Amino acid sequence: MLREPRTFTNRRETALIRSDEESSAITQEFIVANRLGIHARVAAQIVKVSCRFESEISIAKSDAAANAKSILDVMALLCPYGSKVFVTAKGPDAAQALNALAALFQTKFGES
Repeated sequence: MLREPRTFTNRRETALIRSDEESSAITQEFIVANRLGIHARVAAQIVKVSCRFESEISIAKSDAAANAKSILDVMALLCPYGSKVFVTAKGPDAAQALNALAALFQTKFGES
């Protein structure tokens, strides 16, 4: 039984368009406003929210950067109260990821 050859050009074009959209990164600045800074529980919240998204998410402080999906990386940044951090998301749901993380920072991670 012979089958007719299929073309997959439509799929390839779609994949190329998608990768172009994924290449744009969005960065937003935040101030750590909770008194204890980014400690274990707060880092766990950041990781939990970050892992819900497909995008690559990183947090940078001064000259150090961390993968926001790794609790050890986030805790290693050592961000006390008042620290300025930059959160960068790159991928198809980057805007949604930044909005979700912004909500955490704005509510002081549920702390005072």
